[in-house]
Amino acid sequence: MTASFSLRIGSRGSPLALAQTHMVRDALRRAHDARETDFPIEIIRTTGDQIQDRPLSESGGKGLFTKELDLALIAGAIDLAVHSSKDLPTHLPSEIVIAGYLPREDARDAWIARDGLSLDELSAGAVVGTASLRRAAQVMRRRPDIKTTLLRGNVETRLKKVESGEIDATLLAVAGLKRLGLAERATALLPLDEFPPACGQGAIGVTRRAGDNATRDLLAPLFDDATGFALAAERAFLAALDGSCRTPIAGHAQIHGAELSFLGEVLTADGAEAYVVRRRGRAIDAALIGADAGKEILLRLPHGVAGLM
Repeated sequence: MTASFSLRIGSRGSPLALAQTHMVRDALRRAHDARETDFPIEIIRTTGDQIQDRPLSESGGKGLFTKELDLALIAGAIDLAVHSSKDLPTHLPSEIVIAGYLPREDARDAWIARDGLSLDELSAGAVVGTASLRRAAQVMRRRPDIKTTLLRGNVETRLKKVESGEIDATLLAVAGLKRLGLAERATALLPLDEFPPACGQGAIGVTRRAGDNATRDLLAPLFDDATGFALAAERAFLAALDGSCRTPIAGHAQIHGAELSFLGEVLTADGAEAYVVRRRGRAIDAALIGADAGKEILLRLPHGVAGLM
């Protein structure tokens, strides 16, 4: 007999956000032998979705993609919210907790070039579009002779700007391309050790109200322990650095059985300098490992994180 539930899911309205939300709803339906209609999706437009003409770092950073969803959760208008984990701020409102993460998809960045050229093959003065300070800094570190420019909009919009020749290339998360059925658009997949991704990239995170134990229990079967450990290290790294969209920061943890390996990178905005840290340890110590890696970076920065901007 099909069980009866009613959990309202909050989501941004972009094609990628909805694809990820449908993944969460499908997982809930399978876990509880329920119907899609038991998990209605409420589309909530966030401030970050509305700002298209300037970098989010100039408007408040990561919280711009979560604020309205947080308010809907707190008000009881939805019971859970689905996020790209790299968009989750380091500090959440006290009324909200991260319930967990679905199993992580490929965390690498994809390189998409109009003429199929690699980053090394682009001509001097070529234009690479990105909304990410991290990606721009990593590109400029390798190729200081090319230009980076702001590129906002959803995945399809960014791909069209490459196709039209408005820009020569861009970088996008492999996970997002896969979830949209667009993986074949990648010219190349960038290695994690050379282009470490944003903290949380590739993982779908779910938030809920603190103290909502009924929703906690219904969500529990969806989550992946290994992804949880990896994200604990990455978010602790960010927290130690007080990282935000205003600083080029990369961090990626991988789980190997009971062990965790971590790679972190902080760059100057122009990519001229990069500070790299590596750690290994027990997965259960993930948050301690990430925090320790962040503290090491801070000790090596001559003027703190603010001095990189």
